[in-house]
Parts: sequence; structure tokens; C-alpha cells
Amino acid sequence: MSRSALTSDPQIRRAVADCREITRTRAGNFYWGLRLTPEPQRSAMYSIYAWMREADDIADELDADPSARATRIAAFRAATDQALAGATPHGASIWKALAVVSREYSLDARDFHSMLDGQIADLQPRRIHEWDELRTYCTQVASTVGCVCVRIWGYDDPAAIGLAIDRGIAFQLTNIVRDVVEDIGRGRVYLPACDFARVGITPEELSRWSNPRACADLMGQMIGRARDHFERSAPLEAMITPACRPTLRAMTEIYRQLLEQIARDPSRVTRERVALSTVRKILIGLRATSIGGRS
Repeated sequence: MSRSALTSDPQIRRAVADCREITRTRAGNFYWGLRLTPEPQRSAMYSIYAWMREADDIADELDADPSARATRIAAFRAATDQALAGATPHGASIWKALAVVSREYSLDARDFHSMLDGQIADLQPRRIHEWDELRTYCTQVASTVGCVCVRIWGYDDPAAIGLAIDRGIAFQLTNIVRDVVEDIGRGRVYLPACDFARVGITPEELSRWSNPRACADLMGQMIGRARDHFERSAPLEAMITPACRPTLRAMTEIYRQLLEQIARDPSRVTRERVALSTVRKILIGLRATSIGGRS
């Protein structure tokens, strides 16, 4: 790639620095993987994360009613379209950075719109009924991110996009099982109603872990779905530009280890937010870099 404005243009570098700080303070699991990305893709990924964080924050504003949040998301969508077309609405850092990223990496606006559609769906209390409905939701809010990532990293096989969709679903299912109690408390029941009916419990009973066998059965089914999507997307790493593979490896391993922690004791999610330590994330990053160096 020719010289990137993300790392050479002083004004854009300042915008990226703002995006990097948002990523450092808010990204959690993603930040440790993104740090392994070479430039200019690393700056591009910080810019994309800052955009995602802003979209999430608008959808999750608890002190605003759904109609006000919907209005803000509509304005955010319009600004996104402008930035993807090369303009910089309002002059804010995320728009300056996104405009450059879109130009340099030929991003697909449909990925951004699909994610915002998922955010719109979350504005009201919701209840997922079937697995296919949950899969669609995961595709909207997570697989779109995976598709943007692989477009920035670069890939040598068109199958990478389909595998990125599966990897995004695996990540989002991991988030869902981790945050299930918090989400139920906010009126968002992502585990399908048909699965609750199968084991004979309600979301409130899951939150209280009042029927341990049924609760473990339900959580085990969700964990199994996440594992399946990790496995079916396994060929993705080999399709990514070699220099960017450590990032994907690290992010994937962080989420897989998080999922396996929950699998060892699913009831933990009712008592605490399950997370990996910073030390463990650093070690995962070091190992991912070491493996990447041998690719």
C-alpha cells in the first residue's frame, strides 16, 4: 500500500490519536489484540473501534428515551454515510479518521448500516424467540465488525468474508453468555425463548440460578453454539495478510479462553463479570506474535 494519510498527515494523526485513546480506555479485550496490528492497519482499526464505541454508547444511553436515541442513531447514520463518502461531518476526530480509512480500504457501507440496524433493534426491551433470530442479530452487531476487520487486514481468499461472519457470531455469543444476567435485567433476553421452554425455566430463574441443572443445560447449549462457530471459522487465520494474523489470533484466543472459563462454571456469570487478567491477555498477545513470526 502507498503511504497512508493515517500515519503521515499531521491532522489525521491527531484524529487517530483520539481514536486510539478511546480504544485504550474502552476496548477491553479488543485493545490487546489491536496493539499487535502493524501500521497503518492499526490506526485504521483504532478509528473503526472509536466509531463502534460511539454507536454503542448512543444505543445504551439509559437516561434517554428510545425515540431520542433513535433520532441520534439516525443522525449518526447520516454522518457515517458522509464520512464513508469522504466528507468529515462536524469535524470530529472519528469522522476525519473514518473518511480516510474508508478511502484507503474501500469499506462496504452495508456493514456499517447493518450494525446500526442491530443497535436500533436494541432500543426497546426485546425477546429473541428462535436461534435463527439470534444468529441474525449476532451477524448485525458483530459479524459486520469482523467483515470490516478483514477488509482492513487484507485477505487472499474470498471465503474469508464468510468465515469472518462466523467468527463474529462466536465472539458475540461469548459476550451474550458472559452478560446474560445484566442483559436480562435491562429487558434484553438474547437466549432464545424456545431454549428456555425446552429446559423449563424463565430468564428470571436463570438470573437467580434457581434450577442449577436446567440453567447449566441452557448455558451449555449456548456455549456449544459459540464453540461450533469458533471451529467452523478456524481457516480464517490462514487467509489473512500474514503481518495481521497475530491480531486475529490474539483476539480469538482471548475470547475462547473467556468462553472456556464460563464453561467450567457457568453459574459464575450470575455472581460476577467473568474476565481474563491483564497478565493473561499480555501472554496471549506474546504467544500470538511468536506464532505469527513462524507463519
